[in-house]
Amino acid sequence: MKKTSIALLIAFISFSCVSKKKYLALQQENGEIKSELLKTKVAKDDLEAKFDKIQARVDTYNSKIASLKQENDTKLDAVGNIAVISNDTKVKMRETLKNVNAEKLASAKTLKDSMNLAVAYNLEKTISESNMNDDDDFAVNINETVVMISIADDMLFNTGSYRLSSKADSVLKKLADVINSEPSLDVMVEGHTDARTINTEFLADNWDLSVMRATSVVRKLQSKYSVAPEKLIAAGRSSYQPIANNNSKENRAKNRRTKIIILPNIDKFFALMSENNNAVANNNILD
Repeated sequence: MKKTSIALLIAFISFSCVSKKKYLALQQENGEIKSELLKTKVAKDDLEAKFDKIQARVDTYNSKIASLKQENDTKLDAVGNIAVISNDTKVKMRETLKNVNAEKLASAKTLKDSMNLAVAYNLEKTISESNMNDDDDFAVNINETVVMISIADDMLFNTGSYRLSSKADSVLKKLADVINSEPSLDVMVEGHTDARTINTEFLADNWDLSVMRATSVVRKLQSKYSVAPEKLIAAGRSSYQPIANNNSKENRAKNRRTKIIILPNIDKFFALMSENNNAVANNNILD
């Protein structure tokens, strides 16, 4: 009987020891699981916070996109890295391009190319309506989007002078009408002389004469014909770009000329369109 009791006691003690070890192991495992669960919860909360921020940005962008879609007439399309152009402007441009030579139109690969053609067409039309091409006072050459107008010396100045003559007004009026027909133009006025030397109280040489003549034209275009001064450039070429030999009176007369170079500034054109689009959008908001 004693042996039996001792055996039962040993078995009970052994059983108790094993159970305690398992309990401690389970308790440690439970702690580790709780720790991992806490880490997971923290990570989840962090991800949810980041997601909320991203969702808020998405909602803002979607709101902006929806607003632009509602204002269809002022919806903006990107033009390369230059600016934007509205649907209204594109419609007007397409109407203009219907009149452009089909071969030229086929060469336009980008929206900027198309706008170049539209501006060039408008310039050609304005020059045609001004009868400048039919006037012997002007020599007009249009090369793609660049317009070059050469005006004979005796139509603007007296010999050896940089002061505009009375005959200059009618000539400069036609020129100003062309320049003012398109806001996005840069206009260079070049003075050219013949090869004969000049030296007076006010003029040291032909450089002075050519620059002063260009400046006189620019000032008159600005002051009398309301051409925006920021569009104008005055330059003098002296006698170094002749179009004829200086060996006769007739040839020297050809070399004495004022050259007007009209350059459509497409970047400026798109900037103007962008300003117009913003103005329309602001008016719609006020309404």
